[in-house]
Amino acid sequence: MSEDLAITKENTALVVIDLQKGIASRETYPNGSPTVISNASSLAASFRENKMPVFLVHVSASDAERLKATSDESMPPRPAQMSSDWSDFVPELNKSDSDIVITKKQWGAFYGTELELQLRRRNISTIVLCGIATNYGVESTARFAYEYGFQQIFAEDAMSSMSKEMHDASVNYALKRMGRVRKTEQILSALKQK
Repeated sequence: MSEDLAITKENTALVVIDLQKGIASRETYPNGSPTVISNASSLAASFRENKMPVFLVHVSASDAERLKATSDESMPPRPAQMSSDWSDFVPELNKSDSDIVITKKQWGAFYGTELELQLRRRNISTIVLCGIATNYGVESTARFAYEYGFQQIFAEDAMSSMSKEMHDASVNYALKRMGRVRKTEQILSALKQK
């Protein structure tokens, strides 16, 4: 990973994927959920401090709304009784009134939502992406963003998955081909530059 990183504050936004109570409570690898949440929260605080947009994305879909693909392997089943706060953002994100909330029904944050419209209205051409899970919500969102022509920076230690292998495969074989993979500290340092 290259150390150099310049961020144009006027056209860059943070997009945080699925850091909600029902997802962030799971065990994740190689970065534990507490690490992902802490790093994403630091990024969100810095973006807000710099008057840069923060998009908080969460999934909220009933069984009737969930996609039912015919597939070789299913996703792990949801609990029979989901808590009423399952889709609430983790409190550590310190959701602000200035944050833009995007609610999705599937892995990616673009399809069927107003994410692209809200980014374009703010003249955003670069997104910093993080969240859980690297190979599902993050990568699916990244693929759409790439096809829509957005530049991307991925906060590798502010994302994680259900296994180290899943995370590493996504980072090394997909994300590095669609943008720049950096550590949270590198992104925070770039945000301190004028």
